[in-house]
Amino acid sequence: MAVCTRHPRYAALVAAALLTALFLLAPRHPPPGALRAPLDPALPARVARANAIYDKMLVAREGLIKKFGPTPKAVELFPPDVPPWPPYTVWDFFPAAYNCPHEVERLGALGDGGKWVCGLSRVAQKADCVVYSFGINLESSFEAEILAGTAHCAVYGYDFSVKSFGPEIPPAQVHRTHFHAVGLAGEDKGGEGDDPKMYTLETLMRQNGHAHIDILKIDIEGWEFETLTTLLRPYAQSGRALPFGQLQLEIHIWDKTFAGFLEWWEMLEAAGLRPFWTEVRLFFYYVLSPYSFLNVRGNNIFISDVFLSGQS
Repeated sequence: MAVCTRHPRYAALVAAALLTALFLLAPRHPPPGALRAPLDPALPARVARANAIYDKMLVAREGLIKKFGPTPKAVELFPPDVPPWPPYTVWDFFPAAYNCPHEVERLGALGDGGKWVCGLSRVAQKADCVVYSFGINLESSFEAEILAGTAHCAVYGYDFSVKSFGPEIPPAQVHRTHFHAVGLAGEDKGGEGDDPKMYTLETLMRQNGHAHIDILKIDIEGWEFETLTTLLRPYAQSGRALPFGQLQLEIHIWDKTFAGFLEWWEMLEAAGLRPFWTEVRLFFYYVLSPYSFLNVRGNNIFISDVFLSGQS
């Protein structure tokens, strides 16, 4: 006490030094939504390798079109099954050639209903994990496994043909789900006389106060072409990152031409989407196929360790 009284400047310096030491030694807490898993120094190399593999496939696609075309307009979705036996189907031109840089697992029921997901472990402890699911049809095994495999993910379900999620959602997890009996479309149709009510993804995200979706599932029976064209085209043209990390999409191709489908698919690629898994549903005569895509643009949690809440 005597030293402090006689030398006030010295006492002030000592106090400042102690406060600085306490600040530097204090434990750091990541901001809400930050990646809590240890940093993965090998992740950038795996992502770069996956990009190189996919670029190689793009060159091969051009060669296949020239072989069976030689232009996209001359390529058929499904050549007639007459001699010589058809050498391809449309799906051969669009392989899921991107390498997910994490574990891949099928979530949900085997057969119709389940989806392939890349890196669920990356969002398992993410405090602000958000999942959107369009197309419920009273079967929610996919959504139930998302809830079971994560600590904080909130699941938002949309389907105007039903009134709730399916029975697979356990009562203990209902508080993490939000269901709305509306549909996804390329434009808003939510007026008093609109039945069913339809909204764009941008509108629904704004209503929920979300800037980013971690996992987006869309199964809307053919309307994915119009809906995703409206959603993705501005991002494909501007180079901005999409507001979601990955997409599980069921594609219904029954009324398309090869040239039209190729143009639509290339728009998905221009927006930053890369397919990492697919299944061909043979019981529907090849006309639909579920694909899983990663968004390779921006800093989402599946391709970057620097992801923070609100970034895309």
